[in-house]
Amino acid sequence: MANYKKPIIRITIFLAGFGFILLASGIAYAYFTVKIPDPNAFVNSQTTIIQYADGSELGRMGSENRTIVKLANIPLNVRHAVMAAEDRNFYSERAFSPTGIARALWNNLKGGSLQGGSTITQQYAKTAFLTPTRSIQRKIKELVIAIKLENQFSKDQILENYLNTIYFGRGSYGIETASEVYFGRTVDQLNVSQAAVLASILRSPGYYDPSYGPNNLKRLKARWQYVIDGMVKAKWLSPENAAKQKFPTVKNRITSGSLAGPKGYVMSWVQRQLNLLGFTDEQLQVGGYTIKTTLEKKAQEAAVDAVDRRTPAKVPTNLHIGLVSIRPGTGEIVALYGGKDFLVNQFSNATQATTQAGSTFKPFALVAALEQGIPLTSVWDGQSPQVFDDLGKPYPVFNYGNEQYGLIDLKQATAESVNTIFVPLGIKVGPDKVVDVARRAGIPTSVAMVATPSVTLGVASPHVVDVASAFATFAAQGIYAKPFIVKEVLGANSGVLYEARVQAQQVFAADVMADLTSALQEVTTVGTAAAALADFGRPSAGKTGTTTDNASAWFSGYTPQLATSVAMFRDNASESLNGIGGLNAVTGGSFPAKIWDLYMKNVLKGVKIVDFPPAADIGGLDAVSFESAVPTLDPALAVTPTPTPTKKSKAKQ
Repeated sequence: MANYKKPIIRITIFLAGFGFILLASGIAYAYFTVKIPDPNAFVNSQTTIIQYADGSELGRMGSENRTIVKLANIPLNVRHAVMAAEDRNFYSERAFSPTGIARALWNNLKGGSLQGGSTITQQYAKTAFLTPTRSIQRKIKELVIAIKLENQFSKDQILENYLNTIYFGRGSYGIETASEVYFGRTVDQLNVSQAAVLASILRSPGYYDPSYGPNNLKRLKARWQYVIDGMVKAKWLSPENAAKQKFPTVKNRITSGSLAGPKGYVMSWVQRQLNLLGFTDEQLQVGGYTIKTTLEKKAQEAAVDAVDRRTPAKVPTNLHIGLVSIRPGTGEIVALYGGKDFLVNQFSNATQATTQAGSTFKPFALVAALEQGIPLTSVWDGQSPQVFDDLGKPYPVFNYGNEQYGLIDLKQATAESVNTIFVPLGIKVGPDKVVDVARRAGIPTSVAMVATPSVTLGVASPHVVDVASAFATFAAQGIYAKPFIVKEVLGANSGVLYEARVQAQQVFAADVMADLTSALQEVTTVGTAAAALADFGRPSAGKTGTTTDNASAWFSGYTPQLATSVAMFRDNASESLNGIGGLNAVTGGSFPAKIWDLYMKNVLKGVKIVDFPPAADIGGLDAVSFESAVPTLDPALAVTPTPTPTKKSKAKQ
């Protein structure tokens, strides 16, 4: 056995020695080839640029908020707090930690994440001169640059540069800006407790900044105590003074001025989507990325212009307007309007706020009917009110203004948005089928929908982007494409870090979509949106939506090239839109349709006019006679109208 072990030991020693020679040679080669870049170039090179689809600049994230201060103007307690948190032996030890490097390399070789134990000099080298990429090559470069920095600069110079370049979160680079952002004072005014907070946060701003949640605050307090204790152990703070320290009040996060106006909602949504793709806020702030979006500059400007010009003057302060425009068949978001000023309200009306959809949901019932062979020519009873059965309870339904329509076909019922026809239609096809159609079209499972007769009248509360996605499916002749806004992410060296792909599938038959579009064209030509779109000048299809008591108003429509949804609402359903702009009743056919009209005209100006496919006429003429003979499809559900129902469900236009 002993003879067997000796060759293995010799081979192991040989391989270890050979590996050491290779590593040493690699480090030596890197030492003579890797140069220290200009530290002053860091600020501009690390800015992340957000672009429109054509490559023009939309905005920037990153190193814009930065003020250089001399080390002499940074109090000792601040320097000591940072060293207590990051590198207590900074002045007495070399530029790198051999044990930390060995541990990081070994962990990486095992397939784990590359870890550090980095000194302040290494952190400065990594932050100022290298990309966030985690690899052995980058770690070697970090080591070499740290060694060269120590040979060329004094410890004071390295610490000064480090404190002026490290990222503290909230868009702030360097200790001076961080002092102002977190405490509203310059760095020379920081006390020990505040210095310990900043020293704690710089390790991972997204993990410790209390603005991001209560768990962060708990973690920050624990880290803060660790820093205070570290200052005591290093004899930079007496135990008596440490015992007097109290955790300070940290200012709430205030968004940078670069996000003012409607642009802030776009930038915020892009950043949110990048986070979901795996890019952290810290990476976006210092990574020097180029983010190409799907947004089209002309469309985005047209959206802002349309809302500004078609929103009446003197509106309530809590009036919200959202607009999302999507390219059918691809899911590309070409325009997004989330609000007037992101600095005033950080909650996007387009992607975060929800409001009842009203008659915007009626097309889902119409699609379910067409899929079951019920034609647009089928005749239904449009008298108002009517009472239906809802799980054993009476469900009274009224038309808007209690309008009486008598016997009319589904196409006219769609144009006029007749509730007392669409509720029994939904019952006939099955409320669960209406929900299924909505899901396939693009209403996500995060939007609660209950399969009851009222689902057809849009009692659910989706986001504007959800409804725009659903109508884009209609415009694409039944092809659902998942909406997206981030098209491509390029690294600091122009390498592709992420590239979006269209995620699309056929969810509805083309003939069903052709008949649906035929009905929705009636809305824009002779129906509830006809007045607002009287001079639109090209084929269009859409649906108005106004909820009970006019609490919200929608217009969602499309051409073959573009689908757009516009919603207007207030803080809650108890507040009516009525009276805004001098209108007794604000419906989807008023301001929302007018905004849609102006936006689409501007975006499609000069674009070739394209016709929709002709109607497929599902069901044929035989069904007309059949449905005419039975205007109420289920007599057990359609009860004799009652003039004084106990609970009203008014029409939703």
